[in-house]
Amino acid sequence: MAVKPARYNETAREHSITMTTAAPAKTQYEAVIGLETHCQLNTATKIFSPSSTEFGAEPNTHIDPICVGMPGTLPVLNRKVLESAVKMGLALNCAIAPYSKFDRKQYFYPDLPKNYQISQYDLPIAEHGHLTIEIVDKQGVPTQKTIGVTRLHMEEDAGKLVHAGADRLAGSAYSLVDYNRAGVPLLEIVSEPDIRTGVEAAEYARELRRIVRYLGIGDGNMQEGSLRCDVNISVRPVGQKEFGTKVEIKNMNSFSAIQRAIDYEIERQIAAIETGNDTIRQETRLWEEGSQRTISMRSKEGSSDYRYFPEPDLTPIEVSVEQRDAWGAELPELPAAKRDRYQTELGLSAYDANILVDDRANAEYFEAAVAAGAPPKLAANWVMGDIAAYIKTEKLAIADLPFTPTNLAELIALIEDGTISGKIAKDLLPDLLAQGGSPKVIVEERGLVQISDTGAIEAIIQEILDANAGQLEQYRAGKTKLKGFFVGQVMKATQGKADPKLTNQLLTRMLDGNP
Repeated sequence: MAVKPARYNETAREHSITMTTAAPAKTQYEAVIGLETHCQLNTATKIFSPSSTEFGAEPNTHIDPICVGMPGTLPVLNRKVLESAVKMGLALNCAIAPYSKFDRKQYFYPDLPKNYQISQYDLPIAEHGHLTIEIVDKQGVPTQKTIGVTRLHMEEDAGKLVHAGADRLAGSAYSLVDYNRAGVPLLEIVSEPDIRTGVEAAEYARELRRIVRYLGIGDGNMQEGSLRCDVNISVRPVGQKEFGTKVEIKNMNSFSAIQRAIDYEIERQIAAIETGNDTIRQETRLWEEGSQRTISMRSKEGSSDYRYFPEPDLTPIEVSVEQRDAWGAELPELPAAKRDRYQTELGLSAYDANILVDDRANAEYFEAAVAAGAPPKLAANWVMGDIAAYIKTEKLAIADLPFTPTNLAELIALIEDGTISGKIAKDLLPDLLAQGGSPKVIVEERGLVQISDTGAIEAIIQEILDANAGQLEQYRAGKTKLKGFFVGQVMKATQGKADPKLTNQLLTRMLDGNP
């Protein structure tokens, strides 16, 4: 039965009912992100020819008939490239293919003289791996996430276009091509679309670089193009299974740029969906550092556009189980395992472990100091603090320091047993870092042994109190900040050699007039 409007209104008034229309819930979105990472290998020669891979040479001086695609030439695989690919695949927990092959990837561009790139398509050297990253928040709490690795394959790099001159319409008057980079060996690593934020993407790329450096197969220098990351990103409503329209972002030369480009693109795509003022197209966009935005470059090709077919000039690759295991036995302790060991066995925080493990040479220096007897936390503080600041300022590698890990352990021991104070150690450190030598011997030669005799320090304090009666009276009248003045006078009188802890205890007692 229908309710009469009048009666309904009366009922509503009787029960003080307010009729409102609920606002629709705001749609929540999530990003779906995958990275394609190109790691340049540090082999002495190119992947299929004997030309040098040295960076920074004069244009077109490291080329040969093979890498510039002259007719009648035949490529020969550099065995070191295969070894590096297998080791990287194992480090990423991939299955190493017992049988793989090379393919021709067709595209036409001035920096690719053959008009095709030798790569791998349907039978790559490694597949189905994963990489676990660790993100430490501002409170020092670590969070781990495992990101799938779809594949890893070998390929050759292209050359490089150099745009020069100025043109009001086109932006450059002419372009030059340098083929020195053509044929330089690359490993392309393709992740699963498991990444959700710019922070995760940047840390994934950092962890890849750490592994490359730990393995010694490349330098991972993004500024020189040794590590290049392309981001594939789309957004979708939370809970939706289907992916949105994928956009690729290129031209990011730092980890922070990767994070910022992703953050910008997420906001751009969500705004396009919600306002309807823009269409998200499958395209390649460039990260523009100056304006902090992505800009459209070209429509994105699909795999069919490359017209892959097997490379006829290279035989298939077969990696035996024995060879795979032999290369696997040569892997060092990898960053994730080292971080875990530093926390569980050495008692370091997640933050300290992450800082130390970031560079293999720093981690090895730290471990050598601990092996020489230094307490882990104290050794970590010196390596991450004063020593790191020194090598950064002097532009040195920690392995080149004349101040050895054994010297550091000896210096820490002198502080721990009370022979010198921490201040004396810091004063000595610049000379030790520059010249090396035994801290114990230098302390004895310079007469820097800490004064720890209670009677001697009391006598010095009494002399200072007698000489500064006015300040003592003010202190006892309530101006307690003057304690710092007296501490300074004691340190000045002892040339910084008085035991700081003992001095503070004795000074407090004597300032307060206690016997």
